[in-house]
Amino acid sequence: MTWLTFAAPQWLARWAAAWPWRRSARAAPSLPEGRVDVAARAELGRLREWRNAFADLRKDHRYYELVEDTIAQGFEYRYFVVRDAHGGVLAIQPFLLLDQDLLAGAGESIGALAGLLRHLWPRFLRVRTLMIGCAAGEGHLDGGRGGDEPRQRASARLLAGAVLRHARALRARLIVLKEFPANYRSALECFLARGFTRVPSMPMTRLDIDYPSFEDYLQRALSRKTRRDLRLKFRAAEQAAPIELELRTDATPVIDELYPLYLQVYGRSRMRFETLTKTYFCEIGRRMPDKVRFFVWRQNGRAVAFSLCMIEGDAIYAEYLGLDYAVALDLHLYHYAVR
Repeated sequence: MTWLTFAAPQWLARWAAAWPWRRSARAAPSLPEGRVDVAARAELGRLREWRNAFADLRKDHRYYELVEDTIAQGFEYRYFVVRDAHGGVLAIQPFLLLDQDLLAGAGESIGALAGLLRHLWPRFLRVRTLMIGCAAGEGHLDGGRGGDEPRQRASARLLAGAVLRHARALRARLIVLKEFPANYRSALECFLARGFTRVPSMPMTRLDIDYPSFEDYLQRALSRKTRRDLRLKFRAAEQAAPIELELRTDATPVIDELYPLYLQVYGRSRMRFETLTKTYFCEIGRRMPDKVRFFVWRQNGRAVAFSLCMIEGDAIYAEYLGLDYAVALDLHLYHYAVR
């Protein structure tokens, strides 16, 4: 499960304070000595710690550089450099500044009404936001190479004590820790002690694939009804023209085929945040060939689906999917791609 943690703007905070939430008393932890500075990307080149940031994760420092270079979208990218009492770097935490639409995902009717009001008040329910984490992915605490947990806890305490001051200096009224997985919950308790609250966001889904074959997985992991349903879906694809799988790390030669498939999936989504660019898909394989795989499915030579996956240890993460909806629903390509 992933979680979204945020501090509300003043008007929303007053409303939340008046609501009869169940509360538990928490003493504010004593903060270790140190400081938190704001840095731009160019300043990180002098810090060897940046090259080791998030090193054990699939989205290491190269990924954050990629996102900054390829996804503009009105985002201002910055980095918190967290230092201990001796000036040593404990962690480097990426963050971004943006104008967050508080009505995003609220529905078409509310969106239409908000659109009318924004003709008169352009910033109606838009809040300048400081968002800690990644614009294209879940958030993580930097623990250096090896993911040092005590170091993560120390840097989180320092960051919790300094982030409000930095948000004010940057004119941000909302602070968000974007989609930090539940395994960081203990380390991030220090934010709750300072008035933040935790809100559940979209969960990640994990599938155990430690089976000799897909057929073995069907037999051992799924119910009879689910097996029957999946086989019916796969039969539709098998009765059509053959679908061939192509594996590559660099999508550049086929980007003009793949990118429209991504846009089709993106266009059908009600909840949107980042919009990936062609350059993003091209550069991720060039910069991170050790961690990136593109699975491309073709029918009659034409790309009908693709999945951008990333590798972390013995796990593979399906990050983004593209489908040709002219055939995707009839051929059940979503299930075909997962298989």
